[in-house]
Amino acid sequence: MVIRFFKSLLAVFLAVAISTPTTIANAQSRGISLVRDAETEALIRMYAAPLMKAAGLRRGSVEFIIVNDPSFNAFVSGRGMFINTGLLLQAETPDEVIGVIAHEFGHIIGGHQVKLRERMENARRIARWTSLLGVGIAAAGAVSGSGNTAQAGAAIATGGGGIAMRDILQYRRGEETAADRTAVRLLKATGQSPRGLIKTFERLARASSIIGGRIDPYLRSHPAPNERIRDLTSAVQSSPYKNKPIPASMQARHDLVRAKLAAYVGGSSYARSLLQNKSLSENARIYGRAITTYLYGSPRRAIPMINKLLDRMPNNAYAHEMKGEILLRSGRAKQAAPHFRKAVKLDGTGAGILRIQLGHALLESGNRKDLPEAIDQLRKGVSRDPTAVAGYQYLARAYGETDQTARALLASAEYAVRTGRRGQARSFAERAQKGFKRGEPGWLRAQDIIGYKN
Repeated sequence: MVIRFFKSLLAVFLAVAISTPTTIANAQSRGISLVRDAETEALIRMYAAPLMKAAGLRRGSVEFIIVNDPSFNAFVSGRGMFINTGLLLQAETPDEVIGVIAHEFGHIIGGHQVKLRERMENARRIARWTSLLGVGIAAAGAVSGSGNTAQAGAAIATGGGGIAMRDILQYRRGEETAADRTAVRLLKATGQSPRGLIKTFERLARASSIIGGRIDPYLRSHPAPNERIRDLTSAVQSSPYKNKPIPASMQARHDLVRAKLAAYVGGSSYARSLLQNKSLSENARIYGRAITTYLYGSPRRAIPMINKLLDRMPNNAYAHEMKGEILLRSGRAKQAAPHFRKAVKLDGTGAGILRIQLGHALLESGNRKDLPEAIDQLRKGVSRDPTAVAGYQYLARAYGETDQTARALLASAEYAVRTGRRGQARSFAERAQKGFKRGEPGWLRAQDIIGYKN
């Protein structure tokens, strides 16, 4: 659901639509600002899991990518579903986010990306041919001295792209309507209230009312929010789950993530403003104050705050993760490691990021006896999440400190190739390969990196 008004330039529209990255790795290589956080990613996957099952999508077929962007927005591209931090921060209740995710699954089920590419290619051809035709007519008019003919040719040349653009936008509006209806169907199939969809469009209606009157409705890529509310009202009212309450545990997790994101991506002023909102749970306010104090004040003063949360939520994996992070960044890696270890144990998603954090803390502990476990955790972490590229940096250090030079070089090559440094990656891989026997897994991986073309 890309909530934006496009310029009436076909070339701009096509470039934006075609060049959108499709995976975390692609987004990272393009320099797009992403948020990698085990807690937030787990929340999104929890919201999406029943919808995916109802949609007939296999687990792992969609990659959920959190973009550091303040706008209330989400969209799909390739096998990636991109969710802005603004969506998570502004949605006061889980059903808004769930409704947006259901809508995006509607695009996936409907095959809208493939159909849109075909439509855009047709539009490109139309624009190209009308442009050539217009130029030809204008040239004929110039030769014959007919100003009217030349003007007509120019009009055709400039109007072709506009016609094609309107056709694409009209098609997009049809896709959005279809995705809205699919969202309602998925929410009903999963026994969830569709009220979040209506709340989302009411929010968008308030935002667009400021500029909506100045936008040609035929140049919108989405139907107007009020139109969508009108079209969905009857479906929402007829849902047997329209008044089903949000589970308290889900709301509690949602509040915690909002508090965390407010501190990390919103800044101290935004976080303090949000944390005054009485709709947030007390636990979320404690969490947010602890993180804000840690980031913008004193890590030492943040420790009692996060301890207070742990007293209230002793089995919360991410509260332990946060205490571990505060301790690690305060130079107390030895004390941080047990909290990361607890987070790994309590986390039900097998998040690679948490293992990487544990491995990092063990690496920084200063005790050589911790290095074998650090390597084990880092290897497991990058195996489960190869896009968590910092893990390769830590792994290279750990291998280096245990005199495993070839493996250290190979880990450095992995980091370089995944961050777009192809020449550097090839150099590391060539040096690493000399330390492995031909045909060994390390040798073969180095060869893959050496021959990497994309």
